Amino acid sequence: MAGRLEGKVAVITGAGSGIGAAMAEMFCREGAKVIAADISGQQDAVAKRIGSNCIPFQADVSKSADVQAMLQAAITHFGKLNVLVNNAAIDGGMVPTGEYSEEEFDRVWAINGRSVFLGMRYGIPLMLKSGGGAIVNTSSMAQVVAFPTMTAYCASKGAVGQMTKVAAVEYAKQGIRANVICPGPITTGITAHMPAEYIEAVKNAVPLHRMADASEVAHLGVFLASDESSFITGSSILIDGGYTSL
Repeated sequence: MAGRLEGKVAVITGAGSGIGAAMAEMFCREGAKVIAADISGQQDAVAKRIGSNCIPFQADVSKSADVQAMLQAAITHFGKLNVLVNNAAIDGGMVPTGEYSEEEFDRVWAINGRSVFLGMRYGIPLMLKSGGGAIVNTSSMAQVVAFPTMTAYCASKGAVGQMTKVAAVEYAKQGIRANVICPGPITTGITAHMPAEYIEAVKNAVPLHRMADASEVAHLGVFLASDESSFITGSSILIDGGYTSL
């Protein structure tokens, strides 16, 4: 039986760990061929674990040349680009807005916001040549609710939502869909570096009273990348255990 992503070629950023690694594994399991991109070097182990349908690529997604080379790798290795998952992100410093440094704001924006623009800027032309496809951008529930001391993170995630809507409208008639996943409390490398009391407070505020596993987000990524979601574009889909419903 063919997988849900059979015949599709995807580029996934932030694929060295967390949600990105879970997506790379699940995409390949569903029949896709994947370029697993990350800056850390951990993408090599992820690709080795998955097998020949996953090619690792080291890239700094805040740099245009790296993003273009990463996307071209999909063409070089697999001949086309059907799915782009802009997932790489950092949390950044946690201080009040009136104390937040310009340098730290720019660093967070470069990785969380600029990278999504670069991915779409250079990925869309390749997708058009391949006959269209799906863009899946990972944002956060911070796109719709505020988290004190995380002004750069919240700002960048809000921008991801708006950039995605613009692309969805621009390219709908050309066969490209663009959607946003907005995870809530997920157990990832980012949450591992947050203060324990902060994580506990967030968990207690979730109606389901737990953190999600990265694989739960990956399932949504597969759906949005597949033809099953053919009438969904320009949407931001929360996967937050009910946090933003309160």
